[in-house]
Amino acid sequence: MDPKKKAILDRIKRIEDAIAKGYEYLETGEGGHWHGFKPLFCDKKRDGMVLPAHKDWVKNVFLPRQERALRKAEKALESVDSG
Repeated sequence: MDPKKKAILDRIKRIEDAIAKGYEYLETGEGGHWHGFKPLFCDKKRDGMVLPAHKDWVKNVFLPRQERALRKAEKALESVDSG
């Protein structure tokens, strides 16, 4: 298999897993402390405990970004297949 195609397929798999974890978190609340939801600089704490990701952030920021990245990766895969 072409290394470029393999790399793109691996990326698509990781993005799909992240999207699945995002939807699972929205539905059940499990996985709120997954490393993909961690803030870039510092954790938000309340009463000394680290808070999980806010569901509105997951729904309005995380998932649209991941879905956009998935579309972009699928488009790149098509260009590698055709080229």
